[in-house]
Amino acid sequence: MRAHNFGAGPCALPLDVLEEVAAELTDFNGTGMSLLELSHRSKDYEAVHMGTIETLRRVAAVPDGFDILFIQGGATMQFAMVPINLLAPSERAGVIVSGSWGKKALSDGSKHGHLVAAWDGVATGYTTMPAADELGIDADWRYLHVTTNETIGGIRMVDFPETDVPLVADMSSDYLARPIEWDRYDLVYGGVQKNLAPAGMAVVFVRKSVAASPANDAANYLRYDFHANSSSLGNTPPMFPIYVMGKVLERLEERGGVAALEERSAAKAGAVYEVIDDSDGFYRSPVDPAVRSQMNVVFRLPTEELEANFVATAAENNLIGLKGHRSVGGCRASLYAALEMDSVEALVSFMEEFRAGH
Repeated sequence: MRAHNFGAGPCALPLDVLEEVAAELTDFNGTGMSLLELSHRSKDYEAVHMGTIETLRRVAAVPDGFDILFIQGGATMQFAMVPINLLAPSERAGVIVSGSWGKKALSDGSKHGHLVAAWDGVATGYTTMPAADELGIDADWRYLHVTTNETIGGIRMVDFPETDVPLVADMSSDYLARPIEWDRYDLVYGGVQKNLAPAGMAVVFVRKSVAASPANDAANYLRYDFHANSSSLGNTPPMFPIYVMGKVLERLEERGGVAALEERSAAKAGAVYEVIDDSDGFYRSPVDPAVRSQMNVVFRLPTEELEANFVATAAENNLIGLKGHRSVGGCRASLYAALEMDSVEALVSFMEEFRAGH
């Protein structure tokens, strides 16, 4: 029996993709080898690699003025790569600190450039996003970094800052779950292990003019122009995640693309929030309703003991991964792209039964 996987990452993957991968695992495309064994310089792998780039460009409606890069190290390495490539020593940039990942983007990035907090949600416990008049944006900043969805805190950026300063966005946990306004961005990045593929890399969309003019010298692997000039084949790429992602993207496209995923995500999250809001306080969301995440639903129960009981009993009922992040506690249901509505319905039924019994 397949588990109902509500884990915050790695993500659930479509069953038909997993079955297709399993069928091809020992003999890919008649080569007599697994894709895991193929040379990344082979024509068979090159077709996979370039096909995934083409599908991603089509599904995400990526303009021709952007390069698509596959870079190992996940989103965490991008905290450093962004200022290394975009921020000259004489320049500054801003970061909206909306939660744990915004804090890390500021902390790690500050080791490689002059970064300033444009807003910090610490006073509210990172339960909301900034209003327009709360942002301190300097028109001279090179860019403004935003985290579109905070996985741990369960909040999302609904309204993006209106500014002439180019945006840089970490979209790891809601990648392709809503359209991207490309004209506002110089760079968009995210780890693939939430919505798109197995863990092991980040997808980086970078404006070609930005990639071509790195602000600092650095080792080749840390330069966007190195990856752009080689179509991310300058070294051995993370072949397996790229291969699986290509199949996931094909399924996403078949099911209506980004717009349809946005609708499904809203419906899944809405069903869980409805149980929380109708529970007379038994379940409680700490997040401002206006900015609740559609990917990561965080909630509390009356006591920590009851929360532990909830998570353990849920696991006994094949509902996996509902424990909140260790830094904040509580419970969390991650509703990534491949998680189907029947899993959400199973969770909703369990939540109602658990409340009735306690």
